[in-house]
Amino acid sequence: MTPGEPLDEFAVVIPVNNEDQHLPACLAAVDTALRQLRHPLPRLRVVVVLDACTDGSAAIATRWPGVETLEVEFRNVGAAREHGVRHVIDGSLAPASRLWLANTDADSTVPGEWISHHVEAARAGAVVMLGAIRPDPRDLSPSKYRDWQRRHAAAPATARVHGANLGVRADAYLEAGGFPAYPEHEDVALVESLRRLGAVIQSNAECWVQTSARIAGRTPGGYAAHVRAFY
Repeated sequence: MTPGEPLDEFAVVIPVNNEDQHLPACLAAVDTALRQLRHPLPRLRVVVVLDACTDGSAAIATRWPGVETLEVEFRNVGAAREHGVRHVIDGSLAPASRLWLANTDADSTVPGEWISHHVEAARAGAVVMLGAIRPDPRDLSPSKYRDWQRRHAAAPATARVHGANLGVRADAYLEAGGFPAYPEHEDVALVESLRRLGAVIQSNAECWVQTSARIAGRTPGGYAAHVRAFY
C-alpha cells in the first residue's frame, strides 16, 4: 500500500477466554470508536473469538449487534487470534493489501480515536502499527498508579509489543505466517517476523488502549506479569 491508497476494509479481532466482567465495556468502546471514525470505510467488521469460555462471555458477544462470533476450544491465545484473523481474511471482499487487521483484548477498552489512528497509519503507508498500553487506574491504588506514571514518563510508550493494541496489513500478515499458536507472546513473535521481512512499522504513543491491571492474568507472562514485576 502506498501513501494515500484507499483502505477498503477494517476488522477488529478480539480473543476471549472467560471475560464476562470486562467484555461489555470492551465491545462498547469498540462501538464508540467505530462511530467516531473520521474516514468512512466501505466495510467494518468486529470478530470475537470465544476460546473455551465457560462463563457468560458467549451470551454477551452473540447478542451484541454487529459482532461476528466464533467458538473454539484452543485454550491458546495465539491460536485464537490466528483463527479470528483467518476468518476475516477468508471472508474479506478486499485485496489483502487493502485490509487492515486491528487487534485488541477483551479486558481492554479502546478510546474513541483508536480506529481512526489505525486507519490513518494504514493510509500513510504503514504495514504495522504498534500502540501503547495504559493500566486501568481502578485496578491500582492511587500511589501505585502515580508510580506507574513516573516510571513510564521517560520510557518509550511503544517500547513493548501489545496484542491489545496492534494493527497489521493483511498481505504482510500472511507473508509473515500469522500469529503462531503460542500460549503467550504470539504478538511479539508476529512482529519479529514482520521486522525480518522489512515491514514498515509505525509506533504511535498517542494511540493507546486501557487494559486491566490485574496481577493474575489469562497467561503466565502477559501484561499481568508486567504489572507484577513493577508492583
